[in-house]
Amino acid sequence: MAAANPENTPQNNRAIMAFLRHHAPFSSMDDSHLAHFAEHATLSFYADGDVVLSPDDGMVQRFYVVKQGLIRGERLNKETGQVEPTFEICPGECFPLAALVGERPTRTLHRSAGDTFCLSIDHDAFVTLFSESDPFRDFCLRGVSSLLDQVNKRIQSNAMASIGSSNSLDTPLDRFALRNPIVCTPDLPVRKAVAKMHENDVGSIIITDDSRQPKGIFTLRDLRTMVAEEKAPLNTPISQLMTPNPKSLPTTADAFEAAMLMAEHHFAHLVVVDEENRLAGVVSQSDLFSLQRVDLVNLARTIGTAPNLQALVSFRTDVSRLVDTMLAHGADSGQVVKIITTLNDITVRRVIELNLRQNDPGIPFTWLTFGSEGRQEQTLLTDQDNGILFETPEGMTPDDVREKLLPFARKLNDELAECGFTLCKGNIMASNPKLCLSEEEWDDWFQRFIESSTPQNIVYSSIFLDMRSIFGPEEPLKRLLNRVLERIRKNALFQKMLAANAFERKPPLTMFNNFRYLNDEKKHSLDLKRQGLAPFVEAVRVFALANGVEQANTLERMEELAKIGFFDAKDANAWQEAYSLIQAIRMRAHQEMLQNGEELTNYIDPDDLNPLDRRILRESFRQAQRLQQKLEVTYQL
Repeated sequence: MAAANPENTPQNNRAIMAFLRHHAPFSSMDDSHLAHFAEHATLSFYADGDVVLSPDDGMVQRFYVVKQGLIRGERLNKETGQVEPTFEICPGECFPLAALVGERPTRTLHRSAGDTFCLSIDHDAFVTLFSESDPFRDFCLRGVSSLLDQVNKRIQSNAMASIGSSNSLDTPLDRFALRNPIVCTPDLPVRKAVAKMHENDVGSIIITDDSRQPKGIFTLRDLRTMVAEEKAPLNTPISQLMTPNPKSLPTTADAFEAAMLMAEHHFAHLVVVDEENRLAGVVSQSDLFSLQRVDLVNLARTIGTAPNLQALVSFRTDVSRLVDTMLAHGADSGQVVKIITTLNDITVRRVIELNLRQNDPGIPFTWLTFGSEGRQEQTLLTDQDNGILFETPEGMTPDDVREKLLPFARKLNDELAECGFTLCKGNIMASNPKLCLSEEEWDDWFQRFIESSTPQNIVYSSIFLDMRSIFGPEEPLKRLLNRVLERIRKNALFQKMLAANAFERKPPLTMFNNFRYLNDEKKHSLDLKRQGLAPFVEAVRVFALANGVEQANTLERMEELAKIGFFDAKDANAWQEAYSLIQAIRMRAHQEMLQNGEELTNYIDPDDLNPLDRRILRESFRQAQRLQQKLEVTYQL
């Protein structure tokens, strides 16, 4: 163990320990380990612009914690030859972890920004803490990811308190207690197949070929339909009544993928196959959600089969409870927003289906959704951003089609508002004649939209370039999007204008790394959607469109940009985690507002957060700044 610093007194040590306890990972460490740090700590002063640590210093010998002031990282960009800021380190934060753990020089120059004080311990004292303190070692090895885990665990434990435990949604399907699937051949009579299901107390039977590859599935629900509708006698071969080519997932898929597939298609059983597409098992909705008060698949089916609008409105109240449940089952914020969006999609489809029964306009159409729903990133606070794409029937003009579709669309918009999707104040809705267009009109609109690059069109880009179909034929939209993406890839000016617009969406941090609040009316408020998430969404959108990435979801766009090598994998991971953390805090705030009977907003007061959440929120905003720096360099803004 290294010798203690002779200048440290018991009083100084207590003050250092008190300071450390307010910051992670020290807040999770034992007092004996904090005391060891304090006894060996040296306090050093650095004037504005002083170099604290440099790659030229050789192997790093000390571990630093900022006590007051700010440390800024600088690194040379080999492509541009310019020195670029890479990060900022605030009070309570540590450096240089990767270099210390790797026993190498730092690759980044650390410079003080303003008068700065740092506590530091030598290499031997650091090694002692690293070997003896689990929280400290975990933080050193995993950095902010370990802090994010702490936040997620706390969110899950809070939700778990009233729900109970179960398998995590990240659990691979091959780890579920899958029943040995009951199988039969295609020629087996239904009567014998049902007897086999009854003997084994299962709700489904898989029809396989000689190589054990699944060819169909027959469930108790199929049996009820068969009997109620008198479709066929019980001696009919099961191949004539089974659902052919059943949906399946590989054993490596996780529970979340299974839950989403079940919810999307309203079925209760999913076939699991091995690498050679041979039957490995069957997972049911009860396997996934055995302890939940509200399960995703059942709620999706209930919404998707609602008999009328009133029933649909009442079922929607369970969505908030489901969010609590999903968090308790280990769903991260990216999974939860996809779940919410999936249930919203099912609701929209059901509203359309109920209206088609009553008053079908007789014109096939594709219902489009834009913005956050188009990105599959909706939370409980959402409004409507939708439109209609149609193909003009022979003998009709687009105006003739609009005359039939617009009254229908207006009724849909009004009924969606009753379901909780507030009417769009900017009239970005299908009942707007400008957003009820033929494929040719949409194509012409996008062409003018891209080529003119007016300020208004750039604002529109944040809505219309994240587009998805949720009802009706998908092929017309695929054709349209292919043409739109190709035009954007070829139009460098439009890309640069998109980048300049995204660069204006600054994360809410001041030069000194304090939170930058909204305005005088909201003196202590941050808007987590516009100030926190939007800088990520808009910057990533620019890079995705420029690189031909077809996905609309922000996390998926980041992942694809890393796959093609445009993003460094470590950077992409840090940006994904930062974005997810902001989204998680936003969703938790929404849940608290609902519990307190308050109107949902995206505003939070960071003073209401605990120190760990504030620190990670600040770090997340800094990651948004780093992403914008890449935007600035790429497009020379």
